[in-house]
Amino acid sequence: MTRHSSRPPTAEVKLESFFAPCPRGLEAALAAELRQIDAQQIRESSGGVGFCGTRQIAWLANLRSRIASRILLQVAQGRYRDDDDLYRLANRVEWEHWFSNAQTLRIDVSAIRSPLRSLNFATLRFKDGLVDRFRTRTGERPSIDTENPDVRVFGFLQERAAVLYLDLSGEPLFKRGWRSEREDKGEAPLKENLAAGLLALAGWQPAMPLYDPFCGSGTIVIEAAQQALGIPPGAGRGFAFERLADFDADAWRSLRDKTLRQMREAGVQAPELRIAASDTDPQAVEQTRRNAVRAGIAQDVVRVSVRDAARAQAPFDEPGLIVTNPPYGERISLDGKGSDWEDIGQALRQQFGGWQAWMLTSDPQLPRRIGMRERRRAPLFNGPIECRLFGFEIFAPGDLRPRRGVQSPD
Repeated sequence: MTRHSSRPPTAEVKLESFFAPCPRGLEAALAAELRQIDAQQIRESSGGVGFCGTRQIAWLANLRSRIASRILLQVAQGRYRDDDDLYRLANRVEWEHWFSNAQTLRIDVSAIRSPLRSLNFATLRFKDGLVDRFRTRTGERPSIDTENPDVRVFGFLQERAAVLYLDLSGEPLFKRGWRSEREDKGEAPLKENLAAGLLALAGWQPAMPLYDPFCGSGTIVIEAAQQALGIPPGAGRGFAFERLADFDADAWRSLRDKTLRQMREAGVQAPELRIAASDTDPQAVEQTRRNAVRAGIAQDVVRVSVRDAARAQAPFDEPGLIVTNPPYGERISLDGKGSDWEDIGQALRQQFGGWQAWMLTSDPQLPRRIGMRERRRAPLFNGPIECRLFGFEIFAPGDLRPRRGVQSPD
């Protein structure tokens, strides 16, 4: 088998350190995912999860994780006092083992409590150290491309410690590959990894009925259907690790094909799924249908209809979960032409007895607006917007017995 690396063969089996960023509030759910693929030394931190494993474990994390935003390989760490220390840290890394000077590059830096005054200058010093290394070793330096680079490097600065990562994902992992270009460039819908996190926090399992009465472009129900059918979130896209110099295409193809087969075999049959969605906007409903087909979900697996949430009815005989991201002020507001929140709360109480409802919102007054008391609230971030995931039990008329599955408020 032909390889394209000057690294010793044992590098393929040694354990390496990785970091998987994710939406804040979903760290525990991401850690549970990583355990399922046999990642080791899993460490939760704010905004992500560190772990160790072979390179193949990192490939699997890219292919299978529904919650991670990226998978980053740690290539250097060290103490620093000033910008020159950042230059030296980057200059010591054997970048030429990872990519060539013909490939384009982008470097991003973030920081927490760093004493340095300028992140832009810190980024420049990392870049200088990296390209000077190439110029010294090869006589040429890679070009910078901030829009569509071949290789991405991430730097993270704490008060005295700096870490450099090589991005193994490329496009963020919430980009599953099924959205249309127009959707990607338009007003941002709920990101797929946040939708997957909502399902995980709500405790949804494929055997449970699921309904989203504010489906928008269908992100939540499509995530659920793919999970139930055994379609990996990364099945329809490529990854940055495929462009690295030591990439083993045969090993990746074998691992990918085996994983796709195993997940499909473990998935449920489409006729057994009970997943429904609705929206008051006919265009959104049609978009949900198109997106589901592009995501590999056969027509009618997800029941989609045009319906005002205030007139929603339980789509299945057996109670299940409502998981939804209703409109809120920072993104889009209710236009006043339909029913208000009080009507929506009344519909939930009258039509969904025995169900649980989980609603992501930036409005802390949502429970009061719908006239229901939450049993659980979880802080989450939808991009920069601070939100809460409220969990409600909906009792059938006359039924005041407590139910399992929704915890009391913290």
